[in-house]
Amino acid sequence: MRAETLALHAGFDADPATKAVAVPIYQTAAYQFDTADQGAALFNLEEEGYRYSRIANPTVAVLEARVAALEGAAGALATASGQAALYYAFANVAHSCGKGAGRNIIATPQLYGTTHTLLHSVLPGQGITGRFAAGDGPEAIANCIDENTAAVFCETVGNPAGNVCDIEAIARVAHDHGVPLIVDNTVATPVLLKPADYGADIIVHSLTKFMGGHGSAMGGIVVDAGNFDWMANSDRFPQFTTPDHSYHGLVYAERFGRTAFIARARSVYQRTMGAILSPMSAFLLLQGIETVALRVERHVENGRRVAEFLRGDARVAWVNYAGFAESPYHALANKYLGGRPASLLTFGVKGGFQAGKDFYDALGLIKRLVNIGDAKSLACHPASTTHRQMPQAEQRKAGVTPETIRLSVGIEHSDDIIADLDQALAAAMRAQIKVAR
Repeated sequence: MRAETLALHAGFDADPATKAVAVPIYQTAAYQFDTADQGAALFNLEEEGYRYSRIANPTVAVLEARVAALEGAAGALATASGQAALYYAFANVAHSCGKGAGRNIIATPQLYGTTHTLLHSVLPGQGITGRFAAGDGPEAIANCIDENTAAVFCETVGNPAGNVCDIEAIARVAHDHGVPLIVDNTVATPVLLKPADYGADIIVHSLTKFMGGHGSAMGGIVVDAGNFDWMANSDRFPQFTTPDHSYHGLVYAERFGRTAFIARARSVYQRTMGAILSPMSAFLLLQGIETVALRVERHVENGRRVAEFLRGDARVAWVNYAGFAESPYHALANKYLGGRPASLLTFGVKGGFQAGKDFYDALGLIKRLVNIGDAKSLACHPASTTHRQMPQAEQRKAGVTPETIRLSVGIEHSDDIIADLDQALAAAMRAQIKVAR
């Protein structure tokens, strides 16, 4: 089935008890066992079912099944936020299994600011080093991989850089070295790109963004394509291929096969750390996903019109948009996004940092905040918000300059979006003239 159909139907037909066709909100903490033996079977992971909502919940399970279906993947685990999903993915793949610290994850430099902070400043304290390649090409990534590498990571479409990664080439490099490729597909969504089709092994989303689409609920998800052979790489990943003594010697790769990664993430990290998605949030996110294909179509068209307006305006210094033929990512956007570049773009107002601030402060219709992927158009100044904790040199590697404005183009009428940009640019120019006097 196509994405438009899966977004409405995957993972749920009707409630077996009431025949309700809307996904019920199972607002419960725990579930009754039929017998002590049945409870034991659930806790031993010998039987499918529900035992406690920190581990699994029926409403959340529909969301997991739907996103997995949209990505063409084997399974998924929903979390409280996109950052929690990233943490679970990194920790799960890089767990040292009692053999000491020293694991590393190779990442492209163009990353969302908090993801950079996680890899650069937080995970090293847990024995996992984030190692940043010189660029987002496969050669730069290959140069960083060593015997302690646990995974390669990139964003399919960088936030806010707007770069489009060559997923197929990067996956080939990762697999040649016996490690999986983890990708953040938040900006593209599976409507524009299914990374598993090009070799990605683990896909992560901030469901808060385009998938949910309405800025009403936080959520994240880890998706397992189910194609990485943990057994063939047992020496590097013993956590999946040797007995887990906290589960009576269970071996994840043997017991769960293609969903071993998700099963371990749920049993080890979700169970013990508890960054769970609430049933109500899962319901709200499911409501957003029902219209994601329609919204993305409008996002893409509006993004193209806005980018063309900005490129043709003398008050704009530069525009970074993969839909332009001169963009270094134009060919990759054609290959991976079907010629439909995402509606996240960056640009700079002539006059530098202060002009950018004056423009930003003058916005009216477009909301000034740090979210992206909302139905509404949103803007932020990354150097002072999402990437503020990064040194300026690292900001530039991530595609952030002092004057950069990140624009997430919404689904309003494009003429109204452009009118707001026009008046804000005019205000910025007036402010510059005033200062010059």
